[in-house]
Amino acid sequence: MSNLLSIGASGLNAAQVALTTVGNNISNVNTPGYSRQTVLQTENMSNSAGRYSIGSGVDVQSVQRAYSDFLTSAVWSSNSGMQRATTYNNLTTTLNSMLSASGNLQSALDSFYGAFDTVANTPGVASSRQSLLGSAGSMVTVFNTLAQQFTSQQSQVNSQIGTTVDSINSVAGSIADLNAKIHQAGTNVPNDLLDQRDTMIQTLSGYLGVSTYAQADGTISVYASSGQALVSGDKSFALSTGTDRYDASRTVVLDTTGTDITSKLSGGTLGALLDYRSSVLDSVQNQLGQAAVALAGSVNTQQAKGLDLNGNQGGAMFSVPDPKVLAAGNNKGSASVAASITDVSKLTTSDYVLSYDGSNWNLATTAGQSVPMTANPDGSYSADGLTFNLSGAAQKGDSFQIQPTRGAASGLTLTMTDPNGIAAAAALTSKAASTNTGTGSIGAVTVDDPTNAALLGNATLSFPTAGSYQVTDGSGNVLGSGSYTPGQTISANGWSVTPSGTPAANDSFTIGINANGLNDTSNALAMAQLADKGILNGGKQSVVAAYGTLTTNIGTVGSQAQTNLTTQTSLYNQAVSSQQSVSGVNLDEEAASLVRYQQAYQASAQIISTSQSIFSSLISAING
Repeated sequence: MSNLLSIGASGLNAAQVALTTVGNNISNVNTPGYSRQTVLQTENMSNSAGRYSIGSGVDVQSVQRAYSDFLTSAVWSSNSGMQRATTYNNLTTTLNSMLSASGNLQSALDSFYGAFDTVANTPGVASSRQSLLGSAGSMVTVFNTLAQQFTSQQSQVNSQIGTTVDSINSVAGSIADLNAKIHQAGTNVPNDLLDQRDTMIQTLSGYLGVSTYAQADGTISVYASSGQALVSGDKSFALSTGTDRYDASRTVVLDTTGTDITSKLSGGTLGALLDYRSSVLDSVQNQLGQAAVALAGSVNTQQAKGLDLNGNQGGAMFSVPDPKVLAAGNNKGSASVAASITDVSKLTTSDYVLSYDGSNWNLATTAGQSVPMTANPDGSYSADGLTFNLSGAAQKGDSFQIQPTRGAASGLTLTMTDPNGIAAAAALTSKAASTNTGTGSIGAVTVDDPTNAALLGNATLSFPTAGSYQVTDGSGNVLGSGSYTPGQTISANGWSVTPSGTPAANDSFTIGINANGLNDTSNALAMAQLADKGILNGGKQSVVAAYGTLTTNIGTVGSQAQTNLTTQTSLYNQAVSSQQSVSGVNLDEEAASLVRYQQAYQASAQIISTSQSIFSSLISAING
């Protein structure tokens, strides 16, 4: 009887454990991170009874999680991708909003260049000139505002990087604490601790791409995408933030040794912030600055090629700051670098690092691409439209970061306040001698070098013979001479002319300052045409086209970010669905199990009851 009683008791116990487990599954059906639990039952060893053996009931070996390492790892990986895509999409959405919230730069540019046409059509009307300066001021404001918005987002990204690193360290610490508890539990690990640890790792994967390795003692080691250990056993290794070696306003991520691992991190929210800052926001700021430099440079240069309303050579209308040079914080030498833009057509949107190897200076983009430099006779170096003037003594390993255009848009300033300063008239004009007998004529006089000190001085172009020319200044000094063929361009004192027709021997032309400045507006027309003139990209791209490219690029990045978010969200949902098909709680299945284990419990109770009845009958018979 005792054997029958113990068998019933074991069945009763097994059914009770199973019922409790099912009830726990049902209660946690909506608990995030909960893994369905199942009872592992085994048959007790049989007792030998001579010619046969009799079973000894059932034993509950363990309560296990329904779990798949592969599917859970897939959820962590896809979660990292989805959170990265979400953050990236939010950032690009904000960037696109800035273009409209900061004013329409395209319209401002159109109004500015169009105002030169108005001045050209109404040269003597003061209001036209004043309106031009107003349009110029409005355009500068849009440049400044947009640049300030970009700078503000840089600050926000830097702040978010710091906040995210703090969250990573907090979660890593929690995982280490759970590792310690799981290790202390030995082989009888509470399933809730395992679920909590998985949930924490999933949370961590949302902040940063991670990889894991299960140790033999039940703990899990967690590594960042850079290879940096975040968790090992019951210890966590905190990341930290610092400032960039060149730019103190820029936040970087450091490992436990203080090494900058920013460029090695990827995935999750942190990866998105770092990637967006370096590949999108920096580039956008540089592109906007490049447009500002091209605008100011082209207008100022054209201004200098004309005469203002006072009869003076045109002055600068705008100013932009020089390229920013940032010395590395660990420089040991006394060298300093000054950078200037000398050829806007060769200017790129890259930032550079100028480094000294102990013998030579080397230039590379911040992305690591080597850039050849030309050594100039004065000891300076030139590359990509920039000139670098070095002074002091450098030591091996010293370096400088050059940001040619990053601050140009925010620093763009309208320096002209007097409407009379607009140089609408051509600086020079030509006049044929009354004694000329040939068919030669000179149209516009082109200003090639507005900085030439003798530009506005009178000069005479004469043709001693039909096949030769000579240029003399007002004192009769010969400035240039040589053979002449029709259509040939002749230059002197920073100007050039291309006579048409055929000059006869002894024909001459006077080249001098334009005395008809009030009525001549050819230089205003030239400035209006700058809207379509190639200035950047080797003289192939105008300022307006450059801004159009910028807005297109931003729109493309935003569209790609949205598409990627849709894709990553779908991949995450698929991974979760696959994982939940194994680990998730199905209420229909649990309800069926509940009935099955209830019946098993009742049947085991009946076995015990039967055993008691038989035992009572036996006692009664003996006492009978």
